[in-house]
Amino acid sequence: MNNYRILIVDDEEDLCEILKFNLENEGYIADTASSAEEALKMKLNSYHLFLLDVMMGEISGFRLANMLKKDEKTAHIPIIFITAKDTENDTITGFNIGADDYISKPFSIREVIVRVKAVLRRASSSFPAKTEDMLEYKGLTLNIPQKKVCIDGAEISLTKKEFEILMLLLQNKGRVFSREDILSRVWQDEVFVLDRTIDVNITRLRKKIGDYGKRIVTRLGYGYCFECE
Repeated sequence: MNNYRILIVDDEEDLCEILKFNLENEGYIADTASSAEEALKMKLNSYHLFLLDVMMGEISGFRLANMLKKDEKTAHIPIIFITAKDTENDTITGFNIGADDYISKPFSIREVIVRVKAVLRRASSSFPAKTEDMLEYKGLTLNIPQKKVCIDGAEISLTKKEFEILMLLLQNKGRVFSREDILSRVWQDEVFVLDRTIDVNITRLRKKIGDYGKRIVTRLGYGYCFECE
């Protein structure tokens, strides 16, 4: 598994889903957008690679790539064009914008995977270094040394126990923790803590982190986990 995040932007929904499925099978985190307009509403600087179709609605893939390369927050992120436009002029245009690769439709999934791996390998040295002091899921970030939680850059206020529960779940995405597990890790040596106390803290935490609260799911009879999409 790896932590590389890839955004697929294409108005062919079926193609997006096929690419997403296969990239996730390779261990990548893949999101999709059906238009450049939809993509521009996302936290683009959280991605490590963009796969862009060229021929889309009002904002083409070329135009979107231009916008990404002019923004200092996304200028370093590599771009692969996936498109039916495969004339020499189109290819040159893509590379002049700053594309790292250009794949013509129709293509094989194996070819896409190989090219994605090659581009990410070349670009890896330019990515900001990840640190164990920061936990992230999309726009939700948790700064462990500073004990801060932010959503899309805006800090939210959590109690000590809420912070520690969220940290435990984010550090172990997909793993289910029983109430006993949470008690032993978050409350530790404290006595007379009821199971209900954990439920109350989880409920408050869900509300405070907004839409991300839906990611904290209950496994009936087992406990809680932070489930990624």
